[in-house]
Amino acid sequence: MTATPTTPTPTSHGSLPIVGIETTAIRVPLKRVYRGSHYHMTHRSTVIVRVTVDGIVGEAYAGDEDSSLLEIERIINDELAPALIGQDALAVERCWELARPATFDILRDRRLGLVACAGVDLAIWDLIGKALRQPLWRLWGGYRNRLPMIAIGGYYAADADIAAEVHELQEMGLAGMKFKVGGRSAAQDAERFRQAREAGGPEFMLAADANQGWTPQEAIAFARLVSDQDLLWLEEPCRWHNDHLAMRDVRYQSGARVCAGQSEFSAGGCRDLMVAGAIDVCNFDSSWSGGPTEWRRVAAMAHAFDVMMTHHEEPQVSSHLLASIPHGGYVECFHPDRDPIWWGLIANRPPLRSGMLELSERPGLGWELDGDYIERYRVQR
Repeated sequence: MTATPTTPTPTSHGSLPIVGIETTAIRVPLKRVYRGSHYHMTHRSTVIVRVTVDGIVGEAYAGDEDSSLLEIERIINDELAPALIGQDALAVERCWELARPATFDILRDRRLGLVACAGVDLAIWDLIGKALRQPLWRLWGGYRNRLPMIAIGGYYAADADIAAEVHELQEMGLAGMKFKVGGRSAAQDAERFRQAREAGGPEFMLAADANQGWTPQEAIAFARLVSDQDLLWLEEPCRWHNDHLAMRDVRYQSGARVCAGQSEFSAGGCRDLMVAGAIDVCNFDSSWSGGPTEWRRVAAMAHAFDVMMTHHEEPQVSSHLLASIPHGGYVECFHPDRDPIWWGLIANRPPLRSGMLELSERPGLGWELDGDYIERYRVQR
């Protein structure tokens, strides 16, 4: 792993010409299969990107596309690197535009190009932070440096012990949980949700995430059944084919706060959610949509619409983005068994205190990536 110099600065001309882009793919097996409403996970994977200028290295990881891991890495090396080497890293908007053609192939899964762009965009931002000697949470707005952290959990399993899971998260210092629903009937999932609330108590933040699993009528039924359980929000409650209008109906008819945005690929998609009145909370995912440059465009729109911003998982970047703005919500993570990369790759991950994650003054993202961990799980091309 390349060390960061102690006093990185832009060139005398005020620019940071990119001289190299490198990648490392890692793939980590999970301890068990994790099942949501209509999907399952067996591994956690990502691509680490390093963008280099003279004496400075921006380093970041983004995305979790397991089956397409090496294709994303190929796009970065074969399509993005030739377009960006020689460009000024400080011209971040220009770099973003130059990378954008990776998303234009209509015969290729668009998210592959988006994740590739996101990794490079984030590494460039890390480089800029190091060059300017500022943490990204401050460079992007500096509203605060502490945020509540909640875990995504409640996955379906035959031997699931909801109370034990909630208590473990509390012992880890987490402020709450985003609980999986949508894979059972509204009544069955409402009962599971009630068990989580009973275990967590009134101070434990508890949202529900259906992963587009229900019809509007089923989602409305669930929201009404848990209306006395202090539901933080109901996330992606409705099936994908008409979800903007369906979520609007759920929001208006049930009174529950609705969250969505992670399945949108662009700022325009999130704009349409807000214009439709479909959401109270926008959890746009910068790693699935081209990077923090695009996420920040959505955050600006959300502020104008009085919509809270969150971020779908990816705490290594979401923490900085959410801390930078006044309407940022909760940092999401997984249990270490579900996301061993966040808990194992980052050597200087800060401890949680009273449910809060506190970011440091270290420049850029501020993360130190464990070289031994990278070598252990490196995927050979």
